[in-house]
Parts: sequence; structure tokens; C-alpha cells
Amino acid sequence: MYRKIIRPLLFALHIERAHRSVMWLLRIVGWLPGGRWLLDKGCAVRHPALEREVFGLHFANPVGLAAGVDRNGEAVRGLAAAGFGFVEVGTLTPRPQSGNPRPRIFRLPKDLALIHRTGLPNRGLDTAIRYLRRPRKNIVVGCNIGRNTSTPPESAAADYLKLFRNLYQYADYFTVNINCDCIGTGDVSYTRQQILAILDPLFDFRRGQNHYRPIMLKVSPDMSDETVDLVTDILIETPLDGIVATDGTRSRSGLQTSGAGIGKAGSGHLSGAPLARRAVEIVRRIHTRSGGTYPIIGVGGIMSADDARAMLDAGADLIQLCTGLIYEGPRLIGDICRALIDDAAAKAAASATAEPQPAQAELSES
Repeated sequence: MYRKIIRPLLFALHIERAHRSVMWLLRIVGWLPGGRWLLDKGCAVRHPALEREVFGLHFANPVGLAAGVDRNGEAVRGLAAAGFGFVEVGTLTPRPQSGNPRPRIFRLPKDLALIHRTGLPNRGLDTAIRYLRRPRKNIVVGCNIGRNTSTPPESAAADYLKLFRNLYQYADYFTVNINCDCIGTGDVSYTRQQILAILDPLFDFRRGQNHYRPIMLKVSPDMSDETVDLVTDILIETPLDGIVATDGTRSRSGLQTSGAGIGKAGSGHLSGAPLARRAVEIVRRIHTRSGGTYPIIGVGGIMSADDARAMLDAGADLIQLCTGLIYEGPRLIGDICRALIDDAAAKAAASATAEPQPAQAELSES
């Protein structure tokens, strides 16, 4: 139904108008208990095999929504009813900002991809608090935080800390986005000192709180392997709780869309299917270097259940969808969950077959 009817209707609209329409509907559904119940019954997949315990939080399933969809936290309840195991809102900035001039998001249907240079539009901290303070039973919500475009890089740490302090009681975890596309330089080579200048004040504030909020760091697929290793070492050596890998890429290699189509879209980050390979590589590299002992949220290019399996097999504990949701609709969440249930059942059956029966065990012992 989504591919044949809903997607053509949404794709007939400009992508931002389609996004606003969907968010408005989800917001309305979130307000209506009956609406949430119907959406949950029609979309959500519940099963004990899907449940996860990651960085001290319980997730109904490992499939989450990436930042960039619900920028202000307005549709959390509707999105959870659609089947997501968790929702990451943002990227949030302290002050409202309108982002870059439109048009700023472009579909590449041949590549199942998007090119976007939004400039992190959002309504700011106060609006986010107004939405996130509403009751939300059993819904894990993360806040993706960044700096305002007008904030100079040397003052960035103050923006992150302001968001962290004021949202602390409303979020279940935080993702520190150091790849804000409002910067626009394309520079993804960070020093340890630059990263810790942002993280250390957050660690200091958290030490004085009664409740523990995990802190994740989001990395870019355009980072060199050396920079990925640097970030992983920071993960191991500091109170950082985990990594979100990855964000969009500035690379345009391997696209089927013609040069004219890409030229029309212009600069910006590419997300979707072309990102899958590099995202999996980075997740595997972080997982291997950290010894598999730290949480990783894998995001980038997950367009099918097989893509989700590849990300989880590489070492991700949780995954997030964004562009895949645009092209495949909410059915993708259910497809992934059902595939994971089947995998768990097959693994349990194989384990039971491999275990020696009591009579066989006695014979082997004699």
C-alpha cells in the first residue's frame, strides 16, 4: 500500500511539504489514545526476542528513528506507536534557527538516496522542552544536540552544555553531534582536544546528577580511519557511553543519478543506500577496536532487513532508520523486526539441535 499509493502521493509533493504533512498526522495520532492504539496494532511488532538492554535502558526493539525526522520532539508518541523501539529527536540547538534557504533537500530515487543541506532547522530549546515534558510511557527518547549556526566554533561547548543541562530531565540519552551541517566546511578531522572540549563539561555536569543519562558521540562516514580510531580511543578512555555511526556523507561516488541531477541538488550530505557500505565498515572498525564492549548505534543506508542484519552483524547494538523510512515506509520497521524474530528462532533451534540429549551425554561420559 505504501509503495503503490502513499509514496507516489508524498513524492508528488516537495519533500519538506511531505515531511510536514506526515509529522502533523503523527502528532495528531500521538494526541489520540485511540489513534495510537490503531497505529500500534497495524504497524508495531512486539516479541520478547526483539527486546534489548543497552546502556542501562530497556528497548522494546532495536529499531530506532534517527535524528533529522522529528526535529523538535513533537511526534514522539505517534512514532513510537508506528513501531519504533526508540526515537532520537533533533538536531536541537539552543536558539531557534530556520536553516539554509530552500530548496535544500533533494530525492535521488534511482539511488534510494537524499541530498540535504538543511542547516539544522529547529524551534530551539524552549519548544523542545514543551514537547518532551509531556508524559510518554515506555518510550525511549534520545536528544541529538548541536550548536547554533551563529555560534563560533570556539564557543560551541557552551551551546552543547546549555542543551544538556536543560534537557537532562526530559531525555533518556544524548547524542553529541559534532558533524553539524551548519558548519558547512566539510572538515571532519578532529583533534582529541577539540572533542574533549565539548564532552568534558557534559561529563562534569552529569557527575552531580541523581539520574544517569548516557552520552553518545555521532561520527561522520567522511572521517578517516585514523580519526575513527581516535574517537574510539576517546570512547575507551573517558566516561563516553557509546558511538552513533554514521551521519551523511559528502561523497558522490557510485551514484546512478546523472551528473545533471546531482548538479541540480548541489552541495550537502548524501544519505540512503549509497552510505550502507561505509557505515558498516565504520561500525565494524569501532566494534573491533573497542573489543565489542561499548554500545554502538548503527545508522546509514539501512533500506531492508538484510541491511539491518549486516549492521547488527558488524557490531551495532541498535540501529536507526531515516532515508529508508522515506522510500520504504513504516513497513520497513516491521520487516526488520520480523526478520530478527525469525533469526532468533533459527538460532534457538540450531542451539537446541547442537546440545547433546541426556542419553547421548550419558553414553559419551561412559
